[in-house]
Amino acid sequence: MTSKTIIAADAGTWQLGDLTVNRIGFGAMRLTHLADGSPSDRERVTGVLRRAVELGVNHIDTAAFYFSPLRSANELINRALAPYADDLVITTKVGPGRDAAGQWWWAEPGQLRGQVEENLRQLGRDHLDVVNLRVPRRETTGSVAEHFGALAELRTAGLIRHLGISNARPDHLAEAQAIAPVVCVQNPYGIGSPAEDHAFLEACGEQGVAFVPFFAIAGAGKEAGVTVEDGPEVRAVAEAHGVSAAQLRLAWTLNRGPHVLAIPGTGNPDHLVENIAAGSVRFTAEEIALLGSL
Repeated sequence: MTSKTIIAADAGTWQLGDLTVNRIGFGAMRLTHLADGSPSDRERVTGVLRRAVELGVNHIDTAAFYFSPLRSANELINRALAPYADDLVITTKVGPGRDAAGQWWWAEPGQLRGQVEENLRQLGRDHLDVVNLRVPRRETTGSVAEHFGALAELRTAGLIRHLGISNARPDHLAEAQAIAPVVCVQNPYGIGSPAEDHAFLEACGEQGVAFVPFFAIAGAGKEAGVTVEDGPEVRAVAEAHGVSAAQLRLAWTLNRGPHVLAIPGTGNPDHLVENIAAGSVRFTAEEIALLGSL
């Protein structure tokens, strides 16, 4: 890597509907607590958010259900970044909910407006830029039409600008597209994903729909982070580019297509800089094929 400060724009841009975003964004899930579950340092994480914007991040992914006993991701974003820059795009998710004790529940279609309004209140916004409908279990969930239709009505009412779906299958995307335009699909994806996930990513690109991987770095570790050691192929390619394995995993997803966006999350200012720097990594065709075969 060079000594030049790499900014989010170095990864290129994409259109979420009529909104232009840099392809390297920021995920807010890790703002509220440390890996051991203890509360994050408020000043540190609000500083990370401000630094992210200074480095060109203009796409932040969050949700009202990102909270710990002492921290709310949405309210941290509000505190750090309001009044918001005109080009800042904040994407949220609805569908899941958590009560004060942290217990999960899933919204019925008629409850989605309340979740949208909760995000609006916490963020201090009069509309939400992008709202993803999170599908509970993509392997077994049937029709999403009723839930997505409820969000489409809120879009018509002006509470939402653009719609997406998360943790979804190709048939969910087709069903949603028949109701209202879908600007993004946010799914788990990374090195080692199965063939059907690669195919779905490519299909989204053919339709002009952004594909936004989550757990791109953590892989099967999910919320716990990376839990298995990277194989020799990953380590060798990372070393060849002078980056960490985490940076390589992130960069690989971005190299899967110009419609792929990244939303790595961190409460660590050094990791923030490393994540953004991953957007400048370019692979050879041989490296892409090698990593894609894992």
